[in-house]
Amino acid sequence: MIIARSPLRISLGGGGTDLPSYYRQHTGFVIAAAIDKYVYVTIHEMFAEGILLKYSRMERVSIPDEIQHPIIREAIKLVQPRTNHLEITSLADIPAGTGLGSSGSFTTALLRALHALNRNFLTPRELAEQACHIEIDRLREPVGKQDQYIAAFGGITCFTFRPDGEVDVEPLRLQPETLHNLEDNLALFFTGYTREASSILRDQDARSRSGDRDMIEHLHLVKQLGYESKQALERGDLGRFAELMNVHWQHKKARSGGMTNPRIDEYYELGLRNGALGGKLIGAGGGGFLMFYAEDKTRLRRTMTRAGLREVRVRFDFEGTRLLAPA
Repeated sequence: MIIARSPLRISLGGGGTDLPSYYRQHTGFVIAAAIDKYVYVTIHEMFAEGILLKYSRMERVSIPDEIQHPIIREAIKLVQPRTNHLEITSLADIPAGTGLGSSGSFTTALLRALHALNRNFLTPRELAEQACHIEIDRLREPVGKQDQYIAAFGGITCFTFRPDGEVDVEPLRLQPETLHNLEDNLALFFTGYTREASSILRDQDARSRSGDRDMIEHLHLVKQLGYESKQALERGDLGRFAELMNVHWQHKKARSGGMTNPRIDEYYELGLRNGALGGKLIGAGGGGFLMFYAEDKTRLRRTMTRAGLREVRVRFDFEGTRLLAPA
């Protein structure tokens, strides 16, 4: 049996500038952090002929073209595993639709496992690019590249997305004390809402492609906030980083009517009144997790849990996508 594991992620700056509709014209920049919540993919070679898939649904097919799950279908067609006698199962610590990049994590874990079956080794960059190729080129999904790249590389990493498609990868240069404080003072609370990111991203993608001035200016601002966040983090100025998160969120809300709702806004303001120095909704918007930076996490945690939100405690992951078995 082959088991692959890929981390989920949180975005610390620049989110949204990693879509091709933006970076092919203007260059994108994102800071992302892999966290210790994972997507797992197992592959088992069966005696029976055919492909058995177990995810939120179950499928049994004879050939890859019959697979309904689009990412699994395209990954198998791309890698061409040495046998079609396969049982593929996926599990996740946190469900999809919560803004933590689960699609990119799933794709990288699946590709790592399929290549292990064929006894192929891929570098993190090759793995990320193949995952991007499946989601962006083959499936035409309106997604960016940060999820696949941070899942493959892990760590707290800066990505520059060049107009020619090249991606510069640079670990964020944090002092040990800053890293410890950042990890200790970030808090994630589930809003209770899940959503499909594709509708929000499709709107951004279409407006960027058409040259919509408001959207382009907004993404320019988001990129600049990403650069400023990088400077603040590398200086160890976490208070400034928290302020920038808040500025980012206020502008992000104005980008689309589906970005938030009155209940999420209430939760956000409640957090700011009870110990949070700044925060934002993770992911494309519409639901998922609120992330706060708070030096008084005890007060924040008590208040938000009393309001009915579930906290998910996380640490950073520095391994990226990896095989758990065979070791």
